[in-house]
Amino acid sequence: MKFRLKAFCWHLLASTGALTLVLGALYLGWYRWPGWYLSSALSVVPVLVGVDVALGPLVTLLIANPGKPRRELARDIACIALVQLAALVYGSVTLWTGRPLYYTFSADRLQLVQAQDLLPAELARALKENPALAPHWYSRPQWVWAPLPSDSAERSRIVASALNGGDDVIQMPRYFKPWREGLPALRGKLESVEALAREDIRLRRHRNEMKRRVAALGLSADQAVALMMIGRSAPMLAVFDPADLRLLALLRSDR
Repeated sequence: MKFRLKAFCWHLLASTGALTLVLGALYLGWYRWPGWYLSSALSVVPVLVGVDVALGPLVTLLIANPGKPRRELARDIACIALVQLAALVYGSVTLWTGRPLYYTFSADRLQLVQAQDLLPAELARALKENPALAPHWYSRPQWVWAPLPSDSAERSRIVASALNGGDDVIQMPRYFKPWREGLPALRGKLESVEALAREDIRLRRHRNEMKRRVAALGLSADQAVALMMIGRSAPMLAVFDPADLRLLALLRSDR
């Protein structure tokens, strides 16, 4: 039993170290709050933890028989490690392609833009036409303003595309502008918690809790201080200081 426990501990240590390194790098680079929540990254992480930290070492505990020939034992553990590696690569690629690149203000809401939302052609145009805000492989999430272009024909084309399920302006970084330039437009779109709750049933279910949390920030629940923030999870409520439009809080609507 001592041999089995030793093999289990070493396998657990190696698996935990590898997973911590991968998830730590992704979290520190791209998935800090609210990225992990809005992108629903937690749907991938449990699979990685289950296979790489729980299942792999447990199987090693079962097969690590001191009476087994060393070559056979090494082969068995290598097979386990290969399955773990495949799960780690799959999960890492999934998280990498889904990493948050932008938190955009567009029209009347805030929206998450992930790497997988941007087509290669759009990335190439952004690098050429708007290099200051174009994403690179190392780019960390940016808060930007994504207004429709001033050209009426292009505006109409983008609106029609969005209405028909195609690309919207938030998937066209060539049109992005610095966050601060969009603050005057953002101020005009702020609404009260009650008004936003009427627009979304998930917010409606928790409107009283939202009002309480807004009041805890020193604001009136009836003030126009909030915008809806959209991603792949339940929407959030972004609360701004009415004086200087500083972001005060991002409130989850699922609790």
